[in-house]
Amino acid sequence: MSHLSVRLPDEIEQRLDREAERTGRNRSDLVREAVGQYLTQKERDRMIEEMKQAARVLSSDPDAIRASRELAEEGLEDWIESIECEERAAGVDRDEKWWE
Repeated sequence: MSHLSVRLPDEIEQRLDREAERTGRNRSDLVREAVGQYLTQKERDRMIEEMKQAARVLSSDPDAIRASRELAEEGLEDWIESIECEERAAGVDRDEKWWE
C-alpha cells in the first residue's frame, strides 16, 4: 500500500477526528473509505454522462432509432414468449380470469 500525505483544513480534520472516535476506526481507514466512495461516484457520474451523450447522438440518427425499435420489439416478443412458457410449465390457464 502506498503512502499519501494530505493537508486538511482544521475544521475537516476535527470532523474526521470526531468520526474516528465515534466509530472506533482510525482516520486512515475513514479517509480511504471516503476517497474510494468519491472515486466510485465520480466514475458512475462520468459513465452516466457518457451514456446520455450517446443517447443524444443516437436519438438524432433515424437509422439508429429504427434499429433500436426493432431490437426492442424483438426483445419484447421473446420476453412475452418466455412468460407464456413459464405459465404453461406452472399449469396456469391463460383463459382463467385470475382477478375475479
